[in-house]
Amino acid sequence: MDKEEESLDGDGIELAAKETLALDDFKTCPDEFKAELLNFLKTVANKVRNVRARYAMCGDVVNQLERLTLTQLVQFIRICHDKYQRSIIEPGTAVGALAAQSIGEPGTQMTLKTFHFAGVASMNITQGVPRVKEIINASRVISTPIITAELMDPYDQEFARRVKGRIEKTTLGEITREIEDVYLPHECFLLVRLDAERIRLLCLEVDVHSIVYSICTSKLKLKAGNVEAISNWAIKVYPEPSKHGGWLNMAIEQLLRQLPSVVVKGLPKVSRAVIACDDTGSATKYKLCVEGDGLRDVMATYGVDARKTSSNNILEVYNTLGIEAAVSTIISEIQAVMEGHGMAVDRRHVALLAAQMCARGEVLGITRYGLARMKESVLNLASFEKTADHLFDAAYYGQRDRIEGVSECIILGVPAGIGTGVLQLLHDHAHGHQAAPAPSEPLPQRKLLFDNPEYHPSIWE
Repeated sequence: MDKEEESLDGDGIELAAKETLALDDFKTCPDEFKAELLNFLKTVANKVRNVRARYAMCGDVVNQLERLTLTQLVQFIRICHDKYQRSIIEPGTAVGALAAQSIGEPGTQMTLKTFHFAGVASMNITQGVPRVKEIINASRVISTPIITAELMDPYDQEFARRVKGRIEKTTLGEITREIEDVYLPHECFLLVRLDAERIRLLCLEVDVHSIVYSICTSKLKLKAGNVEAISNWAIKVYPEPSKHGGWLNMAIEQLLRQLPSVVVKGLPKVSRAVIACDDTGSATKYKLCVEGDGLRDVMATYGVDARKTSSNNILEVYNTLGIEAAVSTIISEIQAVMEGHGMAVDRRHVALLAAQMCARGEVLGITRYGLARMKESVLNLASFEKTADHLFDAAYYGQRDRIEGVSECIILGVPAGIGTGVLQLLHDHAHGHQAAPAPSEPLPQRKLLFDNPEYHPSIWE
């Protein structure tokens, strides 16, 4: 029986990885691939070092922990090399058609259910075909905007409740016991009695003075002298006298209807916030799922970790964080919808779609309006929607089409510039019947089709 192969230590793993990647078999791999693979193997080597240093007193048994032999290492590197070579796209491949097929074909297997239970306090999130349609069309108003906010202290439930109180919109009617209209011989006003227990349960950081300030700065247009705090839990609100006269009791009744809707705490665009629990780790981890818009305001809230906060509204991410963040959001949202239905789509197909939508520096949907700003080809636009309108406008304004895309070439019956159509040779008929030159004479140079403007596809212009 052959002797069992000895396992490598940390230094041996790094040395063997460098020597293996330096072989002639791996010369075709780019430096980025080698560097990424080597960095991963360095993490494995550091893990082996730490384990062996911790259990050094166990003798030879420690060599069986985190065991990696030279044969296993070489086999792993070769498998990574083979998978990388198989994943390379050949020049001239119709990557757009592949991406459309790879995304569209699994999309037919999705259910048409609009809402899906997200698992946190009955918060519904749009899933399936409607959600993919929102993403690809770059809708400005989506059905269920959700902001996922990570916390600075994710393991403290009381901290999460306080941050929720800062974000969730709270109106005056939610924290009052009663709003009573009082008529006295010399004055009339509204008496607002606050509910101290309700404020404590909601963990709201408000007092009577902040509530008075919120009432004065609201849309009720009340002056500071019309709102008076008579105690820590009671407020007097006097109606503003009308400039055009009118009954005072009508002003009281109108103020009685409008006062409960005054926002005293939280963000006006946020309808509600839910504390989500994650019990997968050793300790319970908390985060906030905010229903509504206002990503910038949520990120600026004290207690929220802005670096780990995300939104499913593509245009809001673009306006807040920029175009690169919008590209990442499109990729992650489409893949999340696919994974929710048990499908796996290669990231490169989704990345190509996201790059095409954001190539002009802004988020453009795959609609007639978005394509009109993406593409300059008249026939390409006419092949999508509103054919007659595009052709009429092009004829009226004298537009030109270079016939470079696949759609235009198919319409005119010209070989498309993909696959074998990328390479085209020009045969010069004028010199075709002349005698072959002597061996001593240099052969005449033949120009490629794309080097000769006389035979360029722009002849269709």
